[in-house]
Amino acid sequence: MNAEVLTIGTELLLGQILDTNTLYLGKKLAEVGVNLYYKTTVGDNVGRVKEALGIACSRVDLVIITGGLGPTVDDITRQAVAEFTGRQLIADPGTLSALAARFSSRGIKMTENNRQQAYIPEGAVIIENNNGTAPGFIAESGNKIIAAMPGVPMEMYPMMENSILPYIMGKLGGVHEVIKSRSLKVVGLGESLVDDRINDLFRESSNPTIGVYAHLTEVEIRLTAKAGDVDSAGKLIDELEKKVFERLPDNIYGRDDETLEQKAGELLKKLGLTVSTAESCTAGLLSHRLTNAPGSSAYFLGGMVSYHNDVKIKALGVERAIIEKFGAVSPECAIAMAASARGLFKTDCGVAITGIAGPDGGTAEKPVGLVFIAVDIKGGAARAHKFILPGSREGVRSRAAQTALWLLCGALKGTL
Repeated sequence: MNAEVLTIGTELLLGQILDTNTLYLGKKLAEVGVNLYYKTTVGDNVGRVKEALGIACSRVDLVIITGGLGPTVDDITRQAVAEFTGRQLIADPGTLSALAARFSSRGIKMTENNRQQAYIPEGAVIIENNNGTAPGFIAESGNKIIAAMPGVPMEMYPMMENSILPYIMGKLGGVHEVIKSRSLKVVGLGESLVDDRINDLFRESSNPTIGVYAHLTEVEIRLTAKAGDVDSAGKLIDELEKKVFERLPDNIYGRDDETLEQKAGELLKKLGLTVSTAESCTAGLLSHRLTNAPGSSAYFLGGMVSYHNDVKIKALGVERAIIEKFGAVSPECAIAMAASARGLFKTDCGVAITGIAGPDGGTAEKPVGLVFIAVDIKGGAARAHKFILPGSREGVRSRAAQTALWLLCGALKGTL
């Protein structure tokens, strides 16, 4: 079965609301082996919704609609589906009764416009909404299935899981195939370099497939397999994952929802070490990331934001001569900041970031995006790493914090 998601709402087209529903629906459809091939967004216009339905039904078996089922004048999904399928909109007595009871229980008078939520295309299967007032419905048109649900995630999710998916599996006669994906998180390399190292695997592998996606602070490699069950799909992914790891042994830090701060925390706990930070251009972003991980108080003792040189000298303890000779944005200053953080907070590890985030302040010798990151671990030689990070001010800062976490993990593992 092939599917298309049709999201309804002018606010989606204007960028006023972020569409997270398609992300969720894609995952849920993959779990039962349904191929999501298209996603279309349409404004609140009956004619355009009918046109989109016509296109969708010409190329897929299942159309899932979210949005446009509320009580307001711009909620036109019911009308559009009814006209497209050649059906009348009929008031469902059970839905009307449930709506009236819901408003009565809250001590609110049900207005006339709320009654329109009880009107469903004739012959459609009604999907109860236990978290809102707008029911969903499933209408078949020939050999096509049109399923409509509210766009509010807390209402749509249970309707999808409790009603739509069982209906689909009933049509399919059960789950015959599943589509499973796994994401590998890559840091320290850009998208083109990642592609260069694994592009032969792209050509050689059709199941699982490989996708490479660039994000602000990292690159994602997504492995996707189709098989008769989840375990079989997982085994296919395992085999390909080993090959990918061989190409990027020091740059893949985790899978799926794992984060670098979690990895750093796990390593620090395992080794029984503590860490502190000294930050200039990132203004505490590294400390924020480290403390995002639950239980971080066991290893993160403190951090200092030292923008001004006087703060670096008087509060952090960097020698004035270092800044006067090499400048605040230099490997020497970064190393001194990391060592000073260790001494100030009495930790085993110190991580420091100093750089030029922009958009101004750069020179020919020290351009915007220049960042030095130093890691100082007790018993080892402190080392500063130089980077020219691209992007806006926030982009440089975010990439610097991510890179610092990667360097810390590498130093703790002895790989960097």
